[in-house]
Amino acid sequence: DVAELYAPLLEDTGGSLKMDALPMLPVRADRQLLAQAFSNIIDNAMKYGASAEGGPIDVALNAVVEGEEAVITISDAGQGVDESNRERVLGRFVRLDESRSKPGNGLGLSLVASVMKLHGGSVELRDATPGLKVELRIPLQA
Repeated sequence: DVAELYAPLLEDTGGSLKMDALPMLPVRADRQLLAQAFSNIIDNAMKYGASAEGGPIDVALNAVVEGEEAVITISDAGQGVDESNRERVLGRFVRLDESRSKPGNGLGLSLVASVMKLHGGSVELRDATPGLKVELRIPLQA
């Protein structure tokens, strides 16, 4: 549902949202909270996900099962987040200097972290080379 909402917005700017065929993930989760978390990540990709050349924003979404967890990744090819700031940007009201010219209040990624914690999961920010890869891990339903 989130992909259907954002794909046309990205296409209007020349970008794309590519989604692998997502398997049915047997997790116990609040659908609306997860949708909000996904939306926050994609919103950030739309704000900061342009390549260094300023080209279109391409977002990739995929999900797999690894062991006892569902792993959902959302990535872009933008400037990414320096490794030294990755934990910090998950805090409330944190905005990096390069993001201060864009709208926002520094709550998006902290909400994502809170939603994952509520579901017994986690969020990790990784390098997408180039760009940022947000990895969400949620325990599978027993």
